Amino acid sequence: MDYPTIVKPPTEEIAVRPNLTDYNSFRRTFTWDDVRKELSGLPGDGLNIAHECIDRHLGTPRRDKAALLWEGKDGSSESYTFAEMAHWSNKAANALRSLGVEKGDRVFVFLDRVPELYFTVFGALKLGAVAGPLFSAFGPEAVRERLADSGAKVLVTQPDLWARIHFIWQDLPDLKDVVLVCRRQQHETQPHMHLWQALVEHQPDHLKMERTGPEHYSVMHYTSGTTGKPKGAAHVHEAILGHYATAKYVLDLHDEDVYWCTADPGWVTGTSYGMFGPWSNGATSVVYEGAFSASSWYSVIQKYRVTVWYTAPTAVRMLMKAGEETAKKYDLSSLRYICSVGEPLNPEAVMWGLRAFGLPMHDNWWQTETGCILIANYPSVDIRPGSMGRTLPGIEAAIIDENGNEMPTGEEGDLAIRPGWPSMFRTYWNNRPLYESRFKNGWYVTGDRARVDADGYFWFVGRADDVINTAGHLVGPFEVESVLIEHPAVAEAGVIGKPDPVAMEVVKAFVSLKDGYEADAKLRRELIQFARAKLGPAVAPREIDFLPSLPKTRSGKIMRRLLKARELGLPEGDTSTLED
Repeated sequence: MDYPTIVKPPTEEIAVRPNLTDYNSFRRTFTWDDVRKELSGLPGDGLNIAHECIDRHLGTPRRDKAALLWEGKDGSSESYTFAEMAHWSNKAANALRSLGVEKGDRVFVFLDRVPELYFTVFGALKLGAVAGPLFSAFGPEAVRERLADSGAKVLVTQPDLWARIHFIWQDLPDLKDVVLVCRRQQHETQPHMHLWQALVEHQPDHLKMERTGPEHYSVMHYTSGTTGKPKGAAHVHEAILGHYATAKYVLDLHDEDVYWCTADPGWVTGTSYGMFGPWSNGATSVVYEGAFSASSWYSVIQKYRVTVWYTAPTAVRMLMKAGEETAKKYDLSSLRYICSVGEPLNPEAVMWGLRAFGLPMHDNWWQTETGCILIANYPSVDIRPGSMGRTLPGIEAAIIDENGNEMPTGEEGDLAIRPGWPSMFRTYWNNRPLYESRFKNGWYVTGDRARVDADGYFWFVGRADDVINTAGHLVGPFEVESVLIEHPAVAEAGVIGKPDPVAMEVVKAFVSLKDGYEADAKLRRELIQFARAKLGPAVAPREIDFLPSLPKTRSGKIMRRLLKARELGLPEGDTSTLED
């Protein structure tokens, strides 16, 4: 079905005048140097994300403005001004410093969305440490791999999550201290284990911030690939230019906005746009600790009078499933602008937003590696439903062939970005060769396949590799396969993404068993639970099929492409390399 272009009204007729009023004109004149001038920086050409998000507002009327509106999963609520955010992040920084944290050390956070998570991240950044947020649904193996690879020195977590992973500490020689945030549960300590309240609350709230420059590492997020374990994409403090500019021009944040990003900080969206983007713009940001349900989400929008909402296509499809009538039960009139990211947004969802909220959904595209939004639909630019939108001013994107040459308009190829934007990742931690392999002929090759039309709108086609996008979370098949073959019954495992109407893809595994084990429903359940316990529900397979053997090349590599083709009834293509 062809969907009509959603033509935007003239900017003077839009209730809140967009920050970006004339895309083409702004694109011609935009420079990153102009963006830098809007931030204050540290003395002597220094730059620190925490300063730009929190401390630079202290000398302005924003000092006593609400920065964080927190809604707990038990219905409790707390509010913190920018001054109070500075107070608590300074105390957190002093607490980390008392544990020996220095510039360049890695501090990882494994917490639910509680205020202490945000205090810790900004406290670590103020010390020049590298902050590493982890998704609270991860299992012990997923956490262990990330802490081991990063060489994390301190982990801040909470009792129930620590109970899930405590036994991994013996495998982590670099992990010196664990700090427990005990909001709802108490916990006994052991050597090198500290309670947040005892450690942080007596610390002074004044801090001499560590001097950091634009190229000092700031944040690390782990992302999955086709082969090998998850890779730590490391970003620098200069990334704040991208966060600030995109929150201003793509998310269209204004000083009076109440903004809600639904992403967990364990995923890059929840960091770049749950913290850095809104607070560098001085916006009030809502954080909801609870789980998804249509009624609870609509209640949050109604209670806090949310004006700008940034969410994910999977969530939108779940809201669509709940029906327009559910949305109509709530007063959502405060909403003026809705954006979506993480996976392609179906054209149907764009049109559904018009019916349910009187507002279209604005899709945009970026990755963990890019650090900020690079292609987007804007408040003042017409929407072509199903399109990722047009490039951010200051960004050059193209569709290239396997040799790195640009392809003609309308043809499918590899989506590539010209390097040099501020928030581009600077390395994969401990894996420089892999990092360098992502660049070809002067382009960063994203791993996504796309096409671009004559008007500069980009259209997502699919992944160029086997990485699985499930509910906006990228899952590397190798990571899941590695855990499955740890089970004593499993001889081989192959993992694919299976299309799903809500989550886009779900993880499906195919296993062959060792002699003496019976392929039955009981073993299937056992394997799924085994994977969930080690990896967490976001990464573990939803489905498992048993096969006598898996298709492999003559060199022994499992052919995931064939598994997927057979699962979906697609042509198998070239099988000349298949083993006999």
